[in-house]
Parts: sequence; C-alpha cells; structure tokens
Amino acid sequence: MNNRISTGMMFNQSINLMMAKQSKMNHLEQQLATGKKLVSAKDDPVAAGTAVGLDRAVAELERFERNGDVVQNRLGLQENALAQAGDMMAHITELTIQANNPALSSSDLKAIASELKSVQEGLLALANSTDGTGRYLFGGTNDSEAPFKLSNGVVTYSGDQTQRQIEVAPDTFVKDVLPGSEIFLRIPTGDGRLDGSAAAGNTGTGVLTTFGQHAASGSWNGQSYTVRFTAADTYEVVDATNTVVQTGAFKSGEDITFQGVSMRIEGEPAAGDSFGVGAASSRDIFATLDGLISALDTAADDPTAVAHQQNVLQGALRDVARASEKFIDARAAGGAQLKAIDDAGALRDANSVTLKTTLSAMRDLDYAEAIGQYQLEQISLQAAQTIFTQMQQMSLFNAIR
Repeated sequence: MNNRISTGMMFNQSINLMMAKQSKMNHLEQQLATGKKLVSAKDDPVAAGTAVGLDRAVAELERFERNGDVVQNRLGLQENALAQAGDMMAHITELTIQANNPALSSSDLKAIASELKSVQEGLLALANSTDGTGRYLFGGTNDSEAPFKLSNGVVTYSGDQTQRQIEVAPDTFVKDVLPGSEIFLRIPTGDGRLDGSAAAGNTGTGVLTTFGQHAASGSWNGQSYTVRFTAADTYEVVDATNTVVQTGAFKSGEDITFQGVSMRIEGEPAAGDSFGVGAASSRDIFATLDGLISALDTAADDPTAVAHQQNVLQGALRDVARASEKFIDARAAGGAQLKAIDDAGALRDANSVTLKTTLSAMRDLDYAEAIGQYQLEQISLQAAQTIFTQMQQMSLFNAIR
C-alpha cells in the first residue's frame, strides 16, 4: 500500500480542519445566543426525545391547572350563592315566627307574605346564577339555559342531575357544582326522618307543634300513623291499614306516644280531626314558600282558620330548617372540593418543579463551560489558520530542489 503525500492533500486537510472548527464555533455561538444546550435533535437524539416527553407532561400539568382554576371559580360562586341562600332562610324563619304572632292583623300578615314573595324571587335568581362565562351554575351538564323557570306560579327544573368530575392533577378528580335538583328541590320535610301534618279538613283548633321518635314507646317501624280524635278529649291511633293500635285521653300540650313515635298537639281538636305522622318525603323550597305565602295571604277570620294557618306555619318552619341544613351540607361538600383543589395544586407544583428541573439539566446551557469551549475552539481555529498560512509558502518542489 502506497501512502501518497501531495500539496493538494495537505491543502484539503487544512481547509477541512478550519471548516470543522468554524462549524463547531457556529454551533457554540447558537448555543450561547439561545441559552440552549440542545439546538437541534441531532445534538443528542435520546435527550431530545426524553425532553419532548417531559414537555408534554409539563403541558398536561398546565392543563390541569387551568381545569382547577375553572372549577375553583365555579365552586367559589356556589359558596357565595349558598351563603346568601342561607341568609335568606334565616330571614324567612324570622318572618315566619313573626307571622305566628296571634296579635297580627290580616293586613300585617299580607305584608309579611309580600316580603316573602320578594325573598322567593331573590332565591330563584340565586338558583339561576351563572359562572361569568354564560354557563348556569346549578343546571348540571345542561347549563346553557336557566335551570329554574317560573310558569303559572310553579317553579320547574330543566337541568339534569349530573355532577361533572374534573381532572385537576394526574388521576385526581374533583366534583363540580352540585346540580340544582340536589340543592333546591330534594329537601327532606319534617325533621328529616319523620314528618307530621294536620288534616286539611280539621274543624277544631288543634295545632301540631312537635313530633319525633320516642324510644321509650318502642321502636318506630317506618310506617305511617294517624291520630284521630273520637271526641274533644279522646283519641285513637290507627296505622296505614286503619287498624287501631292505641287509644287514650287527650290533654293539650302533652305528648302522645305510640309505636316509637311522639306527637304534641296544642289547642282543642274537634271530634273527627286527625293528625298524621310518617316517613319524611321531600319538597322543594319554592313549594314550601308558595304554601307559606298562600297561608298568610288567606284571611283567618275564625279560630279554625287560625289553627290551619298556624299548622302551615309550623310545617314551614320545619321545612325551612331542613332547607338551611341542605344549604350548609352543600357548602361543606363544596368546601371539601376546594380543599382537594388546593391539595392537587400542591401536587402539581411539586411535579412541575421536578419536571422543569430535569428539562433544565437536559436543555439549558452551562455558560461557563460553553464559553470556555468556545475560546478553546477559537484558539484552535487561529492555530489552524496559522498553519494553513505557513503551508501556503511550502511546496514539495522545494524539497527536491
């Protein structure tokens, strides 16, 4: 094998060396200008591929953060709306207690009814609150139109019962605002388990003031019972099949206990009057207010009408108390979700710091190292240029002269 040395070969080697040094310096200049170690994927294909995956993870965390901001805003608005609704319930309770004063005249009661109507309108407006983007808070997933509508004096719900779940961190979901049906409509009556009421056709002045479970008289089996007065001072208790389960003498203000239940009736019931007790059902707050307003708007000109009005007021007080509890429970549920969002935010922040630190180690330039290498390449290029200049003055012909 012959190794041939020629002037052209030496020139080409020198030029190639200078070009390589200039290319390296150009690359270092790009790194210094951008502050990035990976100017293109060819610099380190494995690191570049890993960095793309980490970029996606960081972008996903940012998407989760935006999700969290949206649902946090909606839950905050729910909290504000329910706080105002709770204040309204307190005001309704005050007005109802005030209306229960027998000294008030018919015009006084009508004035209270008028104020209750205003409160009801305000409550309806709260139920149709929006989140500031045109979406209704309490419509479930059907939130493009007002969920509560007043038609022919009756409030109806057009939303759905779906509660969204939003991902705010990897595999971490929080619940959005409760649908309005769970807050304003499905409110337990009575004490939440039992409910009692006076029959609409009562002719006496008996008023059902309290009722509840009574362990001393047995265990309530969940059935409905009716206390039926056979005379002004005697009663019988019948079950749902009209079977008499107990009889007794009546005294106003004393508890009547039977089958794990107690009832207290005040006033003077008439023979044939009846009072029922059984498992609590549910009623929407708007219907409760409608009944209360109607009772106050109706003139109570005789003791029987007054007793009927007082029974409605007593029932309304119980139902409003349950509505207040419902609002408090909804606020507590919303608060738990807000806490979950805060916890998810802390998790996102920790993950984001880790990912960005790893990305920085892969991509960000070590300026001290890069500047030192640049200076070294600059010196090397100057040396190559000096050698090339010297080689221009040399020729193989000089060696054979």
